[in-house]
Amino acid sequence: MSERRLPTIHAITEQEAGPYKMEFLDLEFGNGERRRYERLMGRGHGAVVVVPMLDAETALLVREYAAGVHRYELGLVKGRIDAGETPEQAANRELMEEAGYGARSLRVLRSISLSPVYMNHQTHLVLARDLYPQRLPGDEPEELEVVPWKLADLHQLILREDFSEGRSIAALFITREYLAHHDDE
Repeated sequence: MSERRLPTIHAITEQEAGPYKMEFLDLEFGNGERRRYERLMGRGHGAVVVVPMLDAETALLVREYAAGVHRYELGLVKGRIDAGETPEQAANRELMEEAGYGARSLRVLRSISLSPVYMNHQTHLVLARDLYPQRLPGDEPEELEVVPWKLADLHQLILREDFSEGRSIAALFITREYLAHHDDE
């Protein structure tokens, strides 16, 4: 891989965009080309996507209403990190709110970006193990259905119409690979 010098930022202008801030960048690339780029800057503290493992082979999914596609979607527990929370604390809180479980073991595996070409948002992928029943009130308008799914059957899950969220797909494959190579932890 070649190392390229990052473009020079000559100016940044901002505009309000709901929960985001839109930035317009006046950039100059190493070859002298000048361009205007746009990027969305999140206002929060990031987010988590949680892979709760019921046992060594089974992850827990949740089915919830997805307004963007106006249907019920299967996916992983996910949510915002509140001020003062670590990703692990946010993951455990979201797990209790959405799936009715807490986890004694939480490990951040990596960060996942949504659309790095135009957005700075990062989601921390958290593996949750050693689960126990524990429910906290959440902000969902209805209780979410919890659906156990064997990691060995991901090939069937990714073909379902009601499982389309990219972070959930990536998180399950990353987790499966992590567990295959770190099963002693």
